[in-house]
Amino acid sequence: MPKQKSKKSFSKRVKQTSTGKILRRHQLGGGHLKRKKSGTALNRQKLTATYFKGEARSLKKILTA
Repeated sequence: MPKQKSKKSFSKRVKQTSTGKILRRHQLGGGHLKRKKSGTALNRQKLTATYFKGEARSLKKILTA
């Protein structure tokens, strides 16, 4: 059976830390229609978020395949 390739589009969107956490950007959709969104929502968009442990376990397989 051939080796599974890592998903390049996913690896460009996330970052894996040295402890093994997977960091991602928030998913507010802050690229357009910004007038409707509050300032706190737009500032929250700048922060990084981590995936939950269950999600991260399956995503690590995709990331390092």
